[in-house]
Amino acid sequence: MADLVVLGFEDKDKAEAVMRLAKDLSRQELLDLEDAALTWRAMDGKIHVRQSYNTTAAGAAGGALWGSLFGLLFLMPVFGAAVGAATGALAGKLSDIGIHDNFVKEIAATLEPGHAAVFALVRRSTPDRVREAVRPFHPTVLRTSLTKDREEELIAALQRP
Repeated sequence: MADLVVLGFEDKDKAEAVMRLAKDLSRQELLDLEDAALTWRAMDGKIHVRQSYNTTAAGAAGGALWGSLFGLLFLMPVFGAAVGAATGALAGKLSDIGIHDNFVKEIAATLEPGHAAVFALVRRSTPDRVREAVRPFHPTVLRTSLTKDREEELIAALQRP
């Protein structure tokens, strides 16, 4: 089961740097994310959300592949790919995997203008290495699905100098 961790940051730049760091940690096999999102509140109060996994694009790609294969059976591969891509994109847009959009927007609404948050749905990690890598960005733990003891341990580890 994946654990949800939501970290708050003083600005969007730090949050974006942590998203890049997460990709790097993933390449090093220190962090395996099921889903991630970045949200920030602009100085004018407008909320922005950037998902790391685009279900519409993934659905379109998968639909185009399957549509082409079925199209080949009926000697219409281009038509099959087009119909498959459209159907896959629609299915992808309607599906919500990982972190629910409404939850992301709910947390984003609590952010102060100029602040940002990173949402991570963690399948597995090497906790000590990940915490050490994230600590220089001075995150605040906003929410987790961890047990109370593990959440307190995370907060203490991130606050160490």
